[in-house]
Amino acid sequence: MKFLYLILFVAAFNSVSAQAPTLGLFEGHIDVGHPKNAGSAKYDAVTHTYTLKGSGYNIWFARDEFQFLFKKIKGDFTATANFNFVGDKGNNHRKVGWMLRQSTDEKSIHISAVEHGDGLTVLQWRSVTGEAMKDPEGEIFFPEKSFDVVQLQRIGTRLIMRVGHVGEPLVTVGAHEMANMPEDALLGLFICSHDPEVAEEARVWDVHIEQPAVK
Repeated sequence: MKFLYLILFVAAFNSVSAQAPTLGLFEGHIDVGHPKNAGSAKYDAVTHTYTLKGSGYNIWFARDEFQFLFKKIKGDFTATANFNFVGDKGNNHRKVGWMLRQSTDEKSIHISAVEHGDGLTVLQWRSVTGEAMKDPEGEIFFPEKSFDVVQLQRIGTRLIMRVGHVGEPLVTVGAHEMANMPEDALLGLFICSHDPEVAEEARVWDVHIEQPAVK
């Protein structure tokens, strides 16, 4: 009888595990900085599309608020994906893109490959924990706007951002050396509404994380 119970327990556990939602290439998600409105991250295994929802005052100054879908990564990588906000309305400074972060602490060092709501394209970073991010010292702006594809690449201590349109070669936005970014870090997708009172939504698809980095 005990053996029968064990079989039933294992079958039930496997059934629940099979039905549990996955996060695709990623391991977890969190609202960094405890924004007023809770965010979420979902993965559609049929369309291979991620849906991010997130709030937050900003990713700037000495602390951040945003939704982060991430995985642990070590060493060099090339991360590429297509990004699109859901809905035309929203703060022009809402943000979506790739981020490499030391930890999920709101004051953590990080570097972000960002596409804004108005199409502004920028590589930005915080080099010291708790340090206020600086404009323009802590960012590289690209003269053109509104790209579909965003890529973040790490080769040693060098972080490189590239952007492009589907079917076209990527162009380089810029690169930044981050010697204090640990080899073991958190790589992921993020969204920030730039308005603590609302939550924004974005779709991310054709997501690829290659190791070692494709040079």
